[in-house]
Amino acid sequence: MAQKLSKIVNAWCSYDIANSVYKLLITTVLFPIYYKAVTSETLTFFGTTINNTVVYDYALALAYLIIAFVSPLLSGIADYGGHRKKFMQAFTFLGAGSVALMYLFNGDNLGYGLLTIILAVIGYEGAVLFYNSFLPHIADKSLHDRISARGYSWGYAGSMVLLAINLVLVLNYDKFGFETKLAPVRLSFLQVGAWWFLFSWIAFAFLKDKQNKENKTKHLFKLGYKELMVVQKSLFSNMIARRFLFSFFFYSMGLQTLMLVAIMFGQAEIGIEGSKLIVTILILQLLAIVGATFFAFISKKYGNKQSIISMLFIWLAVCGGGFLVQTVTQFYMLAAGVGLVMGGIQSQSRSTFSKLIPNGSNDTASYFSFYNFSEKMAIVFGMFSFGYIEHITGSPRNSVIALGIYFIIALLIIWRTPLNSIRPKV
Repeated sequence: MAQKLSKIVNAWCSYDIANSVYKLLITTVLFPIYYKAVTSETLTFFGTTINNTVVYDYALALAYLIIAFVSPLLSGIADYGGHRKKFMQAFTFLGAGSVALMYLFNGDNLGYGLLTIILAVIGYEGAVLFYNSFLPHIADKSLHDRISARGYSWGYAGSMVLLAINLVLVLNYDKFGFETKLAPVRLSFLQVGAWWFLFSWIAFAFLKDKQNKENKTKHLFKLGYKELMVVQKSLFSNMIARRFLFSFFFYSMGLQTLMLVAIMFGQAEIGIEGSKLIVTILILQLLAIVGATFFAFISKKYGNKQSIISMLFIWLAVCGGGFLVQTVTQFYMLAAGVGLVMGGIQSQSRSTFSKLIPNGSNDTASYFSFYNFSEKMAIVFGMFSFGYIEHITGSPRNSVIALGIYFIIALLIIWRTPLNSIRPKV
C-alpha cells in the first residue's frame, strides 16, 4: 500500500513539472520580454493612448476574472459527477494549445496575442484548481505540507531545465541559425506547449476520480450549483477557514502581482537586458526550491501560521526594496528575497487550505474553487491596481507601495487567526 501511495504522490507532483514551465517561461520570463519587444511602447487601446505594459496588465486581469467566475460552478459539477480529472485534462489541453499558438504572435496582431495569453491563463488556472483538489485524496493531512513543497520543488527544477535550454539558444542564437534573439524566444512557445502537454500524461495515468455520487447528466448544472452551495455554507461557517481565505486574498494581491510584473519592472525601472533577467530568474528558481523545502520544515516544527507570517514579513521587505531599488545589484538582491519566499508561501498556502477541508470529504474541487476564486480575484484587483496606479502616476514604483499595503492587511488578519488549532470535522 505504501508503494502504491508513493507512486500516486509522485505522479501528482509530476504535474508541477508539466505546468510550471508555463508559469516560468510564459508568465514570468520569455513572453513578457517578447511582448515588450514586438509591441510599441504606447498603444491605442479603446481610443485611449496607454503603455503596452498596462495593456498587458489589463489583459491578465480579464483572464483571471473569467476563470474566477467560471471555475466554481465547474468544480461543483466535477465533484457531483466525479469528473475532476476530465476537467483537469480539458483545461490542460486548452492551456498547452494556447501557449503553442503564441508562436504566431508577431506584434502586428496584438488582439491575437492578447487572446492567446488570456486563453493560456484560463487553461493553466483551471487545470491547477482540479489538480490541487486531488491533494486531500492522495495522502493524510500530516503529509500535505511536505507533498505540496515537493510538488513546487519539482516544478521549479523542471522548469529550470527548459529555461536553461532556451537561455543557451537566446545567447547563441546566431550559432543555432536564428536571425535574431527573438526567434528562439518564439520557438520556446512551441516547446512550452509540447512540454506541458506531454509531461501531464504522467499524472493523468495515475490519478483516479472517485465516483462518489450517482452520475446523472440531467440537470447537471443545477446539481453542481447545489453542491457548491453546500460547500460554501460549510466553509464560511468555519471562522478559521473564513479568516484564512481573507488573508490569503490580500497577500495574493501582493505576491501574485509581484511575480507577474517583476520582469517588466526590471526592464522599465532598472534597464536590465533580457538575457540578464533570464539568468536572474534561474537563480531565483534555485532559491525557490530551497525556500519551499525550508518553510515546509518551519511549518512542521512551528506550525503553518508561524511559517506564513514569517514569509509575509519578507514580502513586506521586498515591497520596500522594490520602491527604493536603483541598481542591478540591488535588483538581484531583491530577486533573491523573492526566490526564498516565492515557493514557500505558495506551497504553504495550498497545504494549509487542504487541512481546512473536512476529513473524508469528496467535494474537494468545490472547496478548492473558493481558494481558487480568492486567488484569482486577488490577481484581478492586484494587476488592475498596479496598472492603474502606474497609469495615473507614471511610475510602477508607486504601485509597489500599494502591494505592500495588501501584505500588511493580510498579516493583521492571519495574526488573529488560530490556524494551529485546525481540527476540521466531517
